Amino acid sequence: MAKTTKRRRSRIKAVIMLYQSDLLNKRISSIINSEMDFKKHIDEFTLKLVMGVEKNKAEIDNQIRHVVENWTLDRIAIIDRNILRMAIYEMLFEDEIPLKVSVDEAIEIAKIFGQKEETPKFVNGILGKILMNLNKDNLGKDKKEI
Repeated sequence: MAKTTKRRRSRIKAVIMLYQSDLLNKRISSIINSEMDFKKHIDEFTLKLVMGVEKNKAEIDNQIRHVVENWTLDRIAIIDRNILRMAIYEMLFEDEIPLKVSVDEAIEIAKIFGQKEETPKFVNGILGKILMNLNKDNLGKDKKEI
């Protein structure tokens, strides 16, 4: 099995926390406080991801709604929805992370947590459409490498 990088572990932790927040309908700050109450360490990158997703959730969810066909956000499995949210947050708001890395990491996490065998393909398809939209919107602009 391939070695899991520190950043991937942070992303996995972020997806778990986002999942909890979504499932329990609680703010991410409540989930963070619960983790800290149990003396669990949360690294800086994980915090950046979960806080960034929560702050930009409306825009992120609009990106998903824009590209899914014949689906509502509620029809997407909670874990899948939060893998997408984390990746889209990175793609839109974390300029130092190459777009391809955000997509690849989300696919790998989908292989771990996806509720269905097709989850990695589903995540790849959604993120691929968003990536194409980002490329169209940013033609001629200095953008992260793909």
